[in-house]
Amino acid sequence: MPTRLLLISDTHIPGRARSLPDAVRREADAADLIIHAGDWVSVGVLDDLRGHGEVLGVYGNNDGDDLRAVLPEFAERTIEGVRFGVVHETGDAKGREKRMTLRYPDLDVLVFGHSHIPWDTTTTSGLRLLNPGSPTDRRRQPHHTLMTAVVADRALREVTRVEL
Repeated sequence: MPTRLLLISDTHIPGRARSLPDAVRREADAADLIIHAGDWVSVGVLDDLRGHGEVLGVYGNNDGDDLRAVLPEFAERTIEGVRFGVVHETGDAKGREKRMTLRYPDLDVLVFGHSHIPWDTTTTSGLRLLNPGSPTDRRRQPHHTLMTAVVADRALREVTRVEL
């Protein structure tokens, strides 16, 4: 059975926005699983998202003790036969594919955040690297972003970057 995913990161609430954008909540309602790659800043964001569905998340470098007490630094889950990992930071863009291939040899997909820059590449080993950007703090990007995806038949499908 297909599993619809919402991928987000770097919400930085309340620093960058007062609350989650309505578009994020709509996508969360449509998702079977919400994956957040850290820098929530407020535990209220976690509570908000949990009101819309199941959440798999990690803490980021801007998250305090309250979030670190309930979220791991790295999370992994197999979804429809696809092995996912979630982490906030992956380091410099230069050499990322090689570093992540070596660090996470057993994963099929790694969702990460930190840079606020959307990223979608596949390493030579087949590891898919996804950064959804940020729905609230676009930094040097032209748009706020998130990603949606579908996992079905042991494969990641329909990965879409959504501009808000």
